[in-house]
Amino acid sequence: MRTNQLIIALFQRFCWLDEGLQSRLHDRGWPDVSRPQSMVMTNIVSGIVRPSDIARNLGISRQAIHSTINQMVKLGIVELAPDPDDRRHMIVSLTETGARMRRDAQRAMDDLSDQLAERLGRDRFHALLATLEADWGENIAKKDLSR
Repeated sequence: MRTNQLIIALFQRFCWLDEGLQSRLHDRGWPDVSRPQSMVMTNIVSGIVRPSDIARNLGISRQAIHSTINQMVKLGIVELAPDPDDRRHMIVSLTETGARMRRDAQRAMDDLSDQLAERLGRDRFHALLATLEADWGENIAKKDLSR
């Protein structure tokens, strides 16, 4: 089994999608965003809006996520506000500019998905998507890695 190639193949395909997305957004006149900024936007759209939750979801430090979010605030695509449910926390949301960028990004992802389905064939594309969306269970515990 070629298990060491799994992470490389998944990452390369992720980069293919992200680079295609970034290129299409650039062609529509949007400023370039870094991969971490792109991942923050993906989390926000998915409903993960507390910086600490985004950091945990991405596996990075809270300091790193705050730096990334502050860069995005300066670009005018997100804003920070107190969490109305818990004033000790902040929430991050898309600005109107960020929402327009997100709509263009969704159109770009639809285009990339169509392009990929055409290249792979619809059946293989849907099988790939089903595999990635399947419940892979809880992450492997560290003690299980020693086997």
